[in-house]
Amino acid sequence: MVMAGHGKQAVAGVLALLAETSIFGSLDRNSLEALAARGEMRRFPSGDWIVHHGDIWPYLFLIAAGEVSVIKESSAGRSLSLTSFGRGDIFWGLAFFIEKAPMPAALVASGDCELLLWHRPDVLPMFLKNGLLSWELSCLMIERVQLASVIVDKLAFQAGAGRLARLLLEFSSQESQGPIARSLTLDEMAARIGSTREMVSRFLHRFSDQGLIEITRTEFSVTDRKGLEDLAQQVKG
Repeated sequence: MVMAGHGKQAVAGVLALLAETSIFGSLDRNSLEALAARGEMRRFPSGDWIVHHGDIWPYLFLIAAGEVSVIKESSAGRSLSLTSFGRGDIFWGLAFFIEKAPMPAALVASGDCELLLWHRPDVLPMFLKNGLLSWELSCLMIERVQLASVIVDKLAFQAGAGRLARLLLEFSSQESQGPIARSLTLDEMAARIGSTREMVSRFLHRFSDQGLIEITRTEFSVTDRKGLEDLAQQVKG
């Protein structure tokens, strides 16, 4: 445990870090000491896997030093870094809230890092007893949900934009140089790339703003083929 076997300076540092967080900042000195005593400080060298996708990991943790990256792995063996958290940030395994729930993503140490971890059974009574503590954790969870929504929207936009870029390139390669008639409606284009007409409209306007294409109600011209090709190469299949 944190309090045992550590010098006064180290303990004071842990208590100060806890007091700085939005969740634990409302606790009094005795409660902070009790919380610290129930935690375990672990060190992870750079590149170490803290937890793998699919693991049952019932922990809440506070980053005392370094950075933790959230990695999503695909069945094909590809990985994508979704986001990262640094000193003072709090995160958790899904099983901390839902018993036996597997991790939806992996956590990796980005640089040497230190984590103060709490096992679910050790701190659950504190959260059940302290309504303000539970409220602050709920607010943080909502912030994380909002962050996840932004990440998903970004990934969906990138994938859809890449598929539309590929479709435009296919049309432009079949036509002579110059403006190309818009022979597909927004709905038809959406059906071809697995999106919606609203998203297709957003993609087209974004492409135009970026100087990739020039577009009117009846035709379009590719003005930056390489830019479209780079965008199209970001997606597979």
